Amino acid sequence: MFEFHLHASDGNARVGSFSTPHGDILTPVFAPVGTQATVKSLTPKQLQEIGATLVLANTYHLFLRPGDERIARLGGLHKFMNWEKPILTDSGGFQVFSLAQINQIDEDGVTFKSHVDGSLQRLTPEKSIAIQENLGADIIMAFDQCPPPYDREINQRAIARTHAWAERCLKAKTRPDQALFGIVQGGVFEDLRTKSAQFIASLNLPGNAIGGLSVGETKEEMFRILELTNEILPKDKPRYLMGVGTPYDIVQGVARGIDIFDCVLPTRLARHTTALRRKDRLNLVNAIYAEDPQPIDATCECYTCQNFSRAYLRHLILAKEMLAATLLSIHNVFTLIKLTQEIRQAIFNKSFHTLLEEFQSP
Repeated sequence: MFEFHLHASDGNARVGSFSTPHGDILTPVFAPVGTQATVKSLTPKQLQEIGATLVLANTYHLFLRPGDERIARLGGLHKFMNWEKPILTDSGGFQVFSLAQINQIDEDGVTFKSHVDGSLQRLTPEKSIAIQENLGADIIMAFDQCPPPYDREINQRAIARTHAWAERCLKAKTRPDQALFGIVQGGVFEDLRTKSAQFIASLNLPGNAIGGLSVGETKEEMFRILELTNEILPKDKPRYLMGVGTPYDIVQGVARGIDIFDCVLPTRLARHTTALRRKDRLNLVNAIYAEDPQPIDATCECYTCQNFSRAYLRHLILAKEMLAATLLSIHNVFTLIKLTQEIRQAIFNKSFHTLLEEFQSP
């Protein structure tokens, strides 16, 4: 069911397809983030029109509200959010370690205080898998510990837990219609990343993810770790770079063998009055756009750019109209999805190097 086929390559950049119960995912792919079972300010129909083929939902948030068992009773996440294409759920690990008030980390799991109602909760590898099985996503993630990038001692303990937890997740998994991905950790330390990548690869899972990047380290460090890790991870499995999604990072990640990207960036920028373009950003609250009749990007084919001016978008922002976030989200998400489509075509044409030259700096 979960087969990954490579169709073309240009250097380390590659085009593939990953089969799932809800359709094939063409890679490289950008997945918009639907944390609460919704990509903020966009309807599922709008996402389909933009060209999205994969969305990400968040295990931690949906566990706390409305509850994974409730979603299961209502037919699973696809039915609940009316999204018929593939869904990926993360394990909840990143949110537990970044959002929650941690009460206890031990070898069995994590005890934390909910940011929603203050209740004491517990996540273990088995619990994370049970939640994700209730949600019913096509791709699910092993429960991991995401440590700060520069503390070697914490990273050593974190990869030991992450590896043990990955084995427990694999043992706990019962649904054959879900693909479990393992996660490589290890901060900026090459020996720890090597050890982690070798272990995760040895589990022979349908796909592999790289976590703990774009969390404070430099671009050079991130790319160095990607190059090292992707030399170890199997080439016949999709590689997922978690939480990374600027145009520059996507192109540079593809150049190093990454297949799947996700990020909250496009919709978060939209809610903060900013339009994302391939090489720059426009903060449309600025007065220079007050009478600007141009679209965000004259070359863009999205609904927003085909129908609305910068002046109108600025008016919506200043008037605090909800439509501003929707129109900017349409454009921002479209920009990243269109970029991945261009990347795939460039790899087919053996011209990816030309695209890479365009993105030599952030």
